Amino acid sequence: MDTYQCINIEQAVALIEDGATIVDIRDPQSFEAGHIQNASRLSNENLHSFIAEADMDQPVIVCCYHGHSSQSAAQLLITQGFDQVYSLDGGYQLWQANKPEMCSAPQT
Repeated sequence: MDTYQCINIEQAVALIEDGATIVDIRDPQSFEAGHIQNASRLSNENLHSFIAEADMDQPVIVCCYHGHSSQSAAQLLITQGFDQVYSLDGGYQLWQANKPEMCSAPQT
């Protein structure tokens, strides 16, 4: 894959069920308030270690607030050598509205 693909919630669920990695690029407070189950927060601070430790052959789904910022982050991962990178259309806001059972509970 030379570029990322935008995917909808149903496509993301299928990829997650097949073992895709989920990364969330929102700010720490938003991530702690709730995120897709098993997602990892990806930031400028941990990007290099994520790239170094990741299996670049496995699918990666990038999530943000509304599905816009995740597109540039997804393209960055493609340029770093990842084979299958996806941007979640609608971001966490749409995910939470449609798949609340697949969201983490807020940290207290």
